[in-house]
Amino acid sequence: MPISINQALGILPMALSLGSQRAQILASNLANADTPGYKARDIDFSSALAGAQGNTLALETADSGQMQPAAAQANVPLLYRVPIQPTVDGNTVDTQAQYAEFGRNALQYEAGLTFLTDRIKTLMTAITGN
Repeated sequence: MPISINQALGILPMALSLGSQRAQILASNLANADTPGYKARDIDFSSALAGAQGNTLALETADSGQMQPAAAQANVPLLYRVPIQPTVDGNTVDTQAQYAEFGRNALQYEAGLTFLTDRIKTLMTAITGN
């Protein structure tokens, strides 16, 4: 009974891809923390993972000089982050919250890598019999 590598690895590769995309989006938010009028963006990771089918998300910016992350692979739109406290210049990046989300995303990404590595080791053991 043949099994494909996609079936063997499950959703882990997609979770890692989305985690990487989200890290880029959060990094873009932090890079634009002092840009007047910049609207912080994010994705709903669980919704994106549930509906990921390979569609490309484009990030729109208010100014052509703003940094943009690479497009995320999911069929859910990029969302705007709601600021806890509004600013006078219209920027919605809360650096404290962005750093916290970035750290949480990095931890989840590292856990995903560990799970994927263990799954590959298990498959190698099953293939070689050692």
